[in-house]
Amino acid sequence: MQNISKQDLLKVERPARYVGGEYNQVIKKVDDIKCRVAFCFPDVYDIGMSNLGMKILYDMLNKKDGTWCERVFAPWSDFEELMREKDVTLYGLESKDGINKFDIVAFTLQYEMSYTNILNMLNLGKVSELSCNRGEDEPFVFAGGPCACNPYTLSKFVDVFMLGAGEELFSLLVDKYIEWKEKKLPKFEYLNSIKDIQGVYIPSIHTKSDIISKVVIKDMDKVDYPTAFVIPNTEIVQNKLSLEVFRGCSRGCRFCQAGYIYRPVREKSADRLLELAEEAICKTGLNEISLASLSTSDYSEFYKLADELIKLGEKRKISISLPSLRIDSINLELLKKMQAVRRSSLTFAPEAGSQRLRDVINKNITEDEILSSCKIAFENGWSTVKLYFMIGLPTETYEDLKEIVSLANKIVELYYSIPKERRRARCQVTVSTSTFVPKPHTPFQWCAQDTIESIEEKQKYLKDNLKNKSIKYNWHNPTISMLEAVIARGDEKICDVIYEAYKNGAKFDSWEDKLDITAWKNAFEKVGINIKDYANREYDLDYVFPWDNIMHGVSKEFLIREYKKAMECKTTPRCSTKCAGCGVTKIERCKFLDNHSNKEQ
Repeated sequence: MQNISKQDLLKVERPARYVGGEYNQVIKKVDDIKCRVAFCFPDVYDIGMSNLGMKILYDMLNKKDGTWCERVFAPWSDFEELMREKDVTLYGLESKDGINKFDIVAFTLQYEMSYTNILNMLNLGKVSELSCNRGEDEPFVFAGGPCACNPYTLSKFVDVFMLGAGEELFSLLVDKYIEWKEKKLPKFEYLNSIKDIQGVYIPSIHTKSDIISKVVIKDMDKVDYPTAFVIPNTEIVQNKLSLEVFRGCSRGCRFCQAGYIYRPVREKSADRLLELAEEAICKTGLNEISLASLSTSDYSEFYKLADELIKLGEKRKISISLPSLRIDSINLELLKKMQAVRRSSLTFAPEAGSQRLRDVINKNITEDEILSSCKIAFENGWSTVKLYFMIGLPTETYEDLKEIVSLANKIVELYYSIPKERRRARCQVTVSTSTFVPKPHTPFQWCAQDTIESIEEKQKYLKDNLKNKSIKYNWHNPTISMLEAVIARGDEKICDVIYEAYKNGAKFDSWEDKLDITAWKNAFEKVGINIKDYANREYDLDYVFPWDNIMHGVSKEFLIREYKKAMECKTTPRCSTKCAGCGVTKIERCKFLDNHSNKEQ
C-alpha cells in the first residue's frame, strides 16, 4: 500500500478503515477500464460506509462495462499525519492507486461542515484544490448530493455539479467522458459537450441567467438498486441492509430542505422491496434490515411491507428495524408490529413545544396527538421516549421554550399514571435540541438565524428547567450551526472563506472536538466578511439569492406563500391531502395531483 507498512498501520486508530479488501468490493483490471471514478465521501470510513447514496452509485457505476468506481474516505488525523510523513497519495480502497491517477474525482455533498475536508482530500490526493489551477493531466472534480442545491460555495473548486438523482445523470456523464477521452480533445471540450444536459451545472461555463433543473428518477421500481452491499471489516455507524422505500416527502415542514428538494414523492412497490430484500440477504449475510426514507410511515403499502418483512425476518433469522415514526402515525396495530420485531425507544420529533410554533413550521401535529401516541406506547410496554426539538426557530419566544419543558413533564406524568403493575421499567424521556439553520429552497431561506449568544441562553434555560429525574437533556454546539448557516446560504465569496479556513488547518468541522473556530474567524477576517451578514441576516422577499437559478421543482412563489403563512401561524395540509401548488410538476408529475380536484396554482 504505497509506502505504508503493516507496522505503520498498527500505530493508527482503527487501521481497517484504510486497507480495503472487504467482502463484495469490486475489483477490475485497469487495462480494461476507460473511465476510473474515485467516489469520495468527505468524512471518515465509519460514516461514509453507512451512506446509502454512496452504495447506490458505487453499485451502478461498477455495473457499467469499462468503468471502475472506487471508494475514498477522509483519513482521520493520525493516518493523515502518517500519509504526509511517508508522502502517500490519497488512494482508492480497491486498487490503492492515488486519486490523481483517476479520470473523475467525485464528492458527495451531504453536509456543509465537511467542505474543508474536500479541499484537504484533494490536497492529499495531489489534485489542485482550485479548478482554475487544474491542469489537462488532472482529473475532473465532480460533486452532487443534497448540498449541491446551492453550488456556489464550492464553485471555485468543483468542475461539474450534478443536481438531482445521480443514478441516470452520473451514468450519462461517464458515457460522455469516454466518448471525449477517445477523441483526445482538451478538457474544455468535455465540459462543452455536457453543458446542456439537464442537472449539470458547470461554474466555468454557466451564468446566473442559466436555469439549471434537477434530474428526477421517475420509476423507482426500475431504477438500479444494490443488493451486494460492500461489507465493512470494522464497525461503522449503521451496518444494516438498507431498503429505500420512497423518495420525497408530502409533509411540507417549512424548515426541512430535504422535504422540498426531493419532491415529488415516488414510491417503490412492496413487491419490489421484498424482492430486493431477499436478494440482498443472500448476497451480504447482514442480519438486520432497515427502511430508508424521509417519512417511512407515510408509505402507502407500509403495513403490507412490514408484515412481509417480519415474516421474512422470522424465516431468515434476521431483525427488522422500523424507522423513527411520525407522531400522528402511531397506533396500536403499528406498535404490535414493532413489538414483533424489537422493542426499542420511541423517537418523536415535535420540533417545537407550543402549538403556535408548530403551526409556524407547519408540523401539523397537536399536543393531544403527542400524548395519545405516548399513552398507547406506554400501555403496550414502552418506557423510553426520545423527543427532538429545534430552538431558534422563526418567531420563537421563551413561552415556546416553556412549552418544551411542560410537554416533557406531561409525558413523564403520563407514564406514571399507568398502574404500577403494568409498568416494566423506569420512565426515561430524552429531550434533544438542535439549532435552527435557514436553508436554501425552503420557506425559511429568508429568515435570520439566532445569534450564538441567544441560543446559549435558551439552552441554559432548558438545562435549568428540565430538572425531572426522568428527563435527560442533550443539545448541539451553536457555533457549528452558525458556520453551517453561513455556508448553506453563501455565495462565491464563501469559497474564499472555506479556502482560507482550510489553509489555516480547519477540517472535520462537524466534529466538536476537531472544530477550530479560530481558523474560521481568521478566514472571515482575511476575506473581509462579517459572519452575521450571512447567518443572522433577514432577507427581503424580493431578494435575489445566488441559488435562484437552481431549480429543484418547488417554485419561489410557493416558498413565498409558505413564508407568509408561517408568519401568520397558518398551516398547509400535506400533499396527499390537498395539493398546495408547489410547482414541482413543471419538472415531474406528482403522484398526488390526480387525487385532488384543485390543480396547481
